[in-house]
Amino acid sequence: MANSLLMPKATAVWLIDNTGLTFEQIAAFCNLHTLEVQGIADGDVAGGVMGVNPIQAGQLTKEEIAAAEADPAYRLKLSDPKVHIPETKRRGPRYTPISRRNERPNAIKWLVRNHPELKDAQIIRLVGTTKSTIEAVRDGAHWNNANLTMMDPVTLGLCSQINLDMEVKKANKGKNVPDEADAGVRLMSAEEALSTAAGNAADEAGEKYALPETEQHAEAERDKRDDDIDVDAVFAKLSSLKTEPKDD
Repeated sequence: MANSLLMPKATAVWLIDNTGLTFEQIAAFCNLHTLEVQGIADGDVAGGVMGVNPIQAGQLTKEEIAAAEADPAYRLKLSDPKVHIPETKRRGPRYTPISRRNERPNAIKWLVRNHPELKDAQIIRLVGTTKSTIEAVRDGAHWNNANLTMMDPVTLGLCSQINLDMEVKKANKGKNVPDEADAGVRLMSAEEALSTAAGNAADEAGEKYALPETEQHAEAERDKRDDDIDVDAVFAKLSSLKTEPKDD
């Protein structure tokens, strides 16, 4: 809880009645206007308000008041609270600024479309809407349904990315949702990345220069015929043709 003065007008009433502080000093300490403090002294403002002793409330000390009474330019300092009251958790829909309220149906449409696992209570916490509005947007029965456009609530400033991720994680808790950590996904080292890249390049080169299946078959047949030819027999045949005598 922020350290602030409790019941400033009631405190001003007590300071006017019980101290010799100037109106300016009281106004500065109670966060009031000087004319308002003067109106309290004249009885025109805060009529019937009972004064509250800031010393008993632990927000001011006698030494602080004495120092201010001795120096009109001195400004009172609020004492540190002795007991820190924890902030209460917000309950119900979160507050949405007026300038952003017209964007809530667009954010609801985005959430319903992209995160159908979210419950209505979670959407209410994220964008500060009502259950009836969520149902109307989901069923297409919203009065402005024709003009609604899906918009990320984080981009609209209706919620933070951390809160959105937290609600999605809660909605998926207990479901068989694949996780990168569970799937064993990891980053490759530099050596593995280079080896993989080289292997892919070699495969691409082999595919580029590989002959089609019909051409490979024809090439194999030609190689087989070449192997079956007897070179010595061919040259012997040629030699016999050259030595045959011509007929007269």
